[in-house]
Amino acid sequence: MSLKFLSCNQWVHQLHLESPVSLTTAKGSRIEVGPRFLRLPQNTQHKSLSTSLCFAMDQKIVHEGAFGVSQKDGVIIVDHGSRRKESNLLLNEFVLMFKSKTGYPIVEPAHMELAEPSIKDAFNSCVEQGANRVIISPFFLFPGRHWHQDIPSLADAAALEHPGINYLVTAPLGLHELLVDVVKDRIDYCLSHVAGKVEECAVCAGTGRCKFKVQDSEN
Repeated sequence: MSLKFLSCNQWVHQLHLESPVSLTTAKGSRIEVGPRFLRLPQNTQHKSLSTSLCFAMDQKIVHEGAFGVSQKDGVIIVDHGSRRKESNLLLNEFVLMFKSKTGYPIVEPAHMELAEPSIKDAFNSCVEQGANRVIISPFFLFPGRHWHQDIPSLADAAALEHPGINYLVTAPLGLHELLVDVVKDRIDYCLSHVAGKVEECAVCAGTGRCKFKVQDSEN
């Protein structure tokens, strides 16, 4: 059995539902893991395999019309968290950029550990602002233990205080082709800084780290 639908990035996705997977969180509740699916560019018959996954409270999320952020959705952008205050503040800057670019009304930052606000704090804030669904987007590159276990468990604990509020933990950034542009832009900008053509970027500002390490050549 398969199901086709349009996602927010305008790819047509064909989900294969033959082998659903479910996990049990530390709190004992069940969450479904979105199946692997094929993604098909619109107006083409060529298929490319995708491994985009998501965690959802229940299977109701997998039906036509369930996709796209609404005015009553809260979005949480969650990173790992750091003991370094400057690193945590960068997430706040990103959330402001994200909210401005998308126009989503309810967007909150959260740190998985080591700093506040926590996922629970951000979840509470979303509900207080009127959210009736919460989308938790991990600001992580790849699906490691934090995505498989820690974030779903923390999200489950946060949701227990808000009966009736469905939530979703989306896929991490992963192998998204736009990341190629991001990485290339970072490389090009840092090389421009080393050449003295531009100032340090916001990430490196004040650190003096964006420079070549000069090593003695062998004689």
